[in-house]
Amino acid sequence: MSEEESRGVTSRRTESRTATARLLGVGARGAERLASATGVDQALEDAVEEAIVRALRSPAVERAIERLLLRNAVQDALEKALTSDEVAEAVVNALDAELADRVWEELLASNKAQMLVERIAEAPEVRAAIAQQGAGLVTDIGRRLTKITEALDDGAERIAHGIFRRPGHEAETDQVGLVTRVLAAAADLGLLGIVFSIFSGLLSSVAPVLVGQGDAELSPLAAAILSGLAFTIGGAIFVAFWALAGQTPGMRFLSIKLDAGGTSEIGLRRALKRLLAVPLALIPLGLGFFAILLSPTRQGWHDRIAGTEVIYDTRAEVAPWAVLDPREPALSSRASGRVPPADTGKEEGGKAGT
Repeated sequence: MSEEESRGVTSRRTESRTATARLLGVGARGAERLASATGVDQALEDAVEEAIVRALRSPAVERAIERLLLRNAVQDALEKALTSDEVAEAVVNALDAELADRVWEELLASNKAQMLVERIAEAPEVRAAIAQQGAGLVTDIGRRLTKITEALDDGAERIAHGIFRRPGHEAETDQVGLVTRVLAAAADLGLLGIVFSIFSGLLSSVAPVLVGQGDAELSPLAAAILSGLAFTIGGAIFVAFWALAGQTPGMRFLSIKLDAGGTSEIGLRRALKRLLAVPLALIPLGLGFFAILLSPTRQGWHDRIAGTEVIYDTRAEVAPWAVLDPREPALSSRASGRVPPADTGKEEGGKAGT
């Protein structure tokens, strides 16, 4: 093909392209008007929106969001925002504002707040926690007091052994000494005295009404009968505590208990025998109780007669808030039960030799 023919072909192609472009431009504007008239553009928009929604719901997008969260980008941004000085200052200003004070006053004065406080106070869990902490405080005080009385027990025994020129005990035992037992008995008698005083006050207020006289007084016989009844009731209370629990409230306060053959349940018969032996130990100027100071097993006459011992109760719990020195045992070696009791030569069944 010659050069002139080639130039003619190129010219014709250019004209054809120009004409086609003009035709397409007109066709595009016409197509746009046709789509607007027939609603095709709305259909296309709906299709595009649906495609976007499907893309957002796709597993790929979910995985991308999970990767973003795993990178803690959002969490880091929130932490930075919450720990910023501007946010802290804004919170402090909001709390110090007068409006916040008014809101708190109205909230606390509302009936709903009062009902909430009452429900919390009446909750069984709250009452149980308060009772447990109160009991723990009493137990903690008793244990610390027992540590003091234990030292007094040792001092009293050294004095007694020095007076009678008898050798002291070679080994520590878990039996309780005289001072601790006297203090526990004093606590029990004090509780009984309070109960009897309340009962006598009620009786004195009721007696004039029963006899019909305003200045009625008890006769000596009635006073003797009431005294005997009081001693009987008191003795029955002691027997009940000894037989059922192995310790009285005063003994529990000082973390001590009765023991007979390795058990605290000494039984009714042994408890009665111990109660009846108490006057025998008390009548001869209390010599039956002072025998505790010289006995290797710290037993008095009533203990030997009944075959019982008084030992430290290692089951007592320390109050939750009590801070104890790890180098210092709870009630010393014998009170914590780490030192075995001395061999007393007792026979099986807990009967001590007399």
